[in-house]
Parts: sequence; C-alpha cells; structure tokens
Amino acid sequence: MSKDKVKEPVILQVLPELGQGGVELGTVQIAEHLTENGIRNYVASQGGRMEFQLERMGVKHFKLPLKSKNPFKIFQNADKLAEIIKKEGINIVHARSRAPAWSAYLAAKKAGVHYMTTFHGTYGLGPKGLKKLYNQVMTFGEKVIVISSHIKRHVLENYHTPEEKLVFIHRCVDVEKFNPAAVTPERLKTMIEQYELPTDKKLILLIGRLTRWKGQELLIDALAKIKDRGDFHCVFTGDDQGRTKYTEGLVAKIKEYNMQGMFTFIKHTDDVPALMKACDIVVSASIEPEAFGRIAAEGEAMGKIVLASNIGGSLDNLKDGITGRHFISGNAEDLSQKLDWALSLPEAEHKKISQAAENFVKENFTKQIMCDKTLTVYRSLVDNDNN
Repeated sequence: MSKDKVKEPVILQVLPELGQGGVELGTVQIAEHLTENGIRNYVASQGGRMEFQLERMGVKHFKLPLKSKNPFKIFQNADKLAEIIKKEGINIVHARSRAPAWSAYLAAKKAGVHYMTTFHGTYGLGPKGLKKLYNQVMTFGEKVIVISSHIKRHVLENYHTPEEKLVFIHRCVDVEKFNPAAVTPERLKTMIEQYELPTDKKLILLIGRLTRWKGQELLIDALAKIKDRGDFHCVFTGDDQGRTKYTEGLVAKIKEYNMQGMFTFIKHTDDVPALMKACDIVVSASIEPEAFGRIAAEGEAMGKIVLASNIGGSLDNLKDGITGRHFISGNAEDLSQKLDWALSLPEAEHKKISQAAENFVKENFTKQIMCDKTLTVYRSLVDNDNN
C-alpha cells in the first residue's frame, strides 16, 4: 500500500460523564496527547466539569445520555454514535465503562470499525454472577487495556478472556504537578496556616472519601497502639458525601482512645501536592483492592514515605522496602508497626527511600508512558487494516 494511503487512527473515546474521577482524567490526558500528535480524536459522554478542558484543546465533545442503563437509551445512543462514527470518519471506538460500552460496541459493529476497551475496575458480578453478562461487553474489545496486575487477574479469572487480547497499561501520575520542587514555599505556608497544621509533629496523611473501605477507622486503631509516642498528627482529607454517621463514628472512636487534638479533618483541598509536601507519611489504607492506587503513587512522586495495603494496584505501584512499605490489609497491628517504623526512620534512610520512590514513579507511571503505550495500541489496530 502506498504511503499516502496509509490509514491513521481516528479515535472516539466513550465514557459515562466528564466528572473528576480517574476514568475522566485518563480520557482527557489521552485526548490531549492525541491532539498534540496531530491525531484526530473525539469524546462522547453525558458531559461534566472536565468538558472545558476538551474545549480548550479543541477536541470535539458529543453530549449524549451515556450514563443511562435504560436499554432503550442504550440502543438510541448506539444509533447516534454510529452516525457520528460515519460522519467523522472514526475508525476506533474506545469504551471506558460498562453502560456506554454497550452503546459503543453496538455502534462500532454497525459502522464496521474497531472496538476496544479499558478495564478500570473490578465490576461486581452480582448474585450468582448475574451481572457478569452485563459486564462482559468490556471484554469484547479487540484489545482490552488493564490498568494493574490486580485488574488483569480479575479479567482472566472471571471472564476467561484470551490473554493475548489484554494490554497492560498503568494509569499515570502527573509528575509535573506532583513534584516536590514545584511546590513553592508560599503554597506550603498557606496550606499549613489554612488548616492550622502543627509544625512540631510528624504529619500522617490519608486522602480519600470518608467511607469504611478507605480505611480511616483502621488508621485510627493503628495510631491508638502507638499514641504514647506523642510525635505525630494525623490528617484525613475527604468528604463523607452525606454519610455523617460514619464521620461521627470516627470522631467518637478518636474520643474513645483519648486522642482528641491529634487529628485534623479537611473536607477538600484544591492543592493536594502542597498538602502532601506538608506531610511526612502518606497512608493508603483501603480494606478492599484499589484498581490502581493513585494516592500511593502520588505520595511516592512527592518523595513521601508511603504505607499501603498489600492488595490491589498498590502491589504494582509500591516496591516493599524500597519505595515504601506494604502492610497486611485490614490489620491494625501490622499497620501500627509500619507507622512506628516510618516515624523512627533515620534521616539517611528516609532520604534513600524518598529518592527511590520519586525515581520509581518517573520511570514507570508518567503521563507520557501511559499515552505512548495507548497510542501504540491504537496504531496496532489500524496497522492491521493497512496490511
């Protein structure tokens, strides 16, 4: 085939909405990378707060009710997506979540173009595996991106997807944003003063929605075992999203342990890197597996001592004893021992781990690596058409 007739990928990414989660962020990052590389690309979703970022980079966004699980809407969306595919000359449809994946799959089949997916999480299988049929659409892709070893195992064990279809591409950390050198003294000072964080204690940070599975209770129980050290202060950052009973339970537990004054609750901050820089230890205490474990990876990028549950994505993004420490998931005694270790680290050892953590993230989890690998998958699909 002559060079001028070689087919280039033209991508349509499909997701439920454009809020501010990991799926949405990854979609926008890929759109930006494709645009910078001169590759036409589009996004279809129900819309949301990140729409403006697509507009700013000149990526066309098609607004459809793609969050709907209503079968009628799914078929209606499929017809509209098929029209968009034909009109814009799209040759790859990339689905990033289940409900829109059905519409994307049907549209791709109707239009005769490539269909691929990204498995971002371990979708529930439901009673007697009834949801498995609904979830199955995520395995129909010619290529299925899995974002961690944990997700890869889940797909292989539950859906018996041929391993050659799976492509391992980690989610990424924005190393320009999560860069200790980029946080100015002014931002750091503002963060400490705004939340009245003590400067004479070592600060332990847990970021995540205030909900049981994120492990705030576990961290309180672990810290209670070493409270007599008296040299630490714990910061919880996250909203309870209306689950006030859970928050009240945390406050009651702190009071029960007589640890009032040793915790700060922050509902939300727009400057996570500055908050991380202000702290000494970052804990990812989820009692259920995280698909990727973004907070642990961001903590490493900031050169912090990171302690993470030994489940899920953290098994990929933290090297135990080298870039941080794993602890037994759900085990307050083991977490307390790891906290005691982290709080007692000699300065030279602290620096060694901190540097290793930063390097590990830069070598494995950058936006450039994620985007380059994804673009390689897109090209591999259209290359088959060129042969």
